[in-house]
Amino acid sequence: MEVPNGKGSGGHGMTERFAQYLMLEKSMSRNSVDAYVCDVCKLVDYADDCGVDLLDISLDFLQEFLASLADLGISARSQARILSGIRAFFRFLVLDGYRSDDPTMLLESPKLGEHLPQVLSVQEVDALIGACDLSQREGQRNRAMMETLYSCGLRVSELCNLKMNDIYPEQGFMRIKGKGSKERLVPVSGRALHEIELYMPDRAMIDIKPGSESFLFLSLRRGRPLSRVMVFDIVKDLAAKAGITKTVSPHTLRHSFATHLLEGGANLRAIQCMLGHEKITTTQIYTHIDSTRLREEIEMHHPRNMR
Repeated sequence: MEVPNGKGSGGHGMTERFAQYLMLEKSMSRNSVDAYVCDVCKLVDYADDCGVDLLDISLDFLQEFLASLADLGISARSQARILSGIRAFFRFLVLDGYRSDDPTMLLESPKLGEHLPQVLSVQEVDALIGACDLSQREGQRNRAMMETLYSCGLRVSELCNLKMNDIYPEQGFMRIKGKGSKERLVPVSGRALHEIELYMPDRAMIDIKPGSESFLFLSLRRGRPLSRVMVFDIVKDLAAKAGITKTVSPHTLRHSFATHLLEGGANLRAIQCMLGHEKITTTQIYTHIDSTRLREEIEMHHPRNMR
């Protein structure tokens, strides 16, 4: 087999092939692929500025690159995220025969200080949801969205992509397509289902654009699915109206969901399965937790169900 020659082909051309590899071989979502490629492009640009070919990058050069990120004031956590993409990139270069060695193998990750994601109390979650102004056209939609984010622990992308036929109210489940297009069943609280039901008359009044008919949460003005940015803005606006001074994002509701379950005594493995975490070391364990057991865990331990 002829070994590909990356010399002179341009680092950005190589990142395009890397993107195809992530999508086709790793089944990554478009958002994840874009994030990986964006991080790798930082190294590509740095190498171009230094006149170094990607195929000649050494461990010392990578250490200099990480040091340059620190000099720019980029946090250790952000450095670690960038490094994660770069490690995947060099694994791709080795697998596809561009390089025979992986210089990231001996590269140490930046030391991370303890960082605990923000968690809202149940009272703060109620205040945030209560801040939805039901006198406004979008009020009930936002209320249903926030309740679904929290009660089901969804990622913002999963909420945006949720479709009408993904909801099974009689069974009390939602079908969620997570990272890598992997599906999972998520128990949904009666309260979230009730808020969604109240939103449906408002949804019926929307001038829905062709191709958007199946999506649950729509922009009332555009008639298309809400974007991630729109949901971020809605959450931040509601947090401000509720007087919450913590840094709040859609992920805050997801993390609060998991924390409240754990504090209530729920099984950790059930929580991880609910969240759709894809850690290789625990995947086999999760496959043994059936949907009936998951629903029992949520009904017993989630604040929305506890009496």
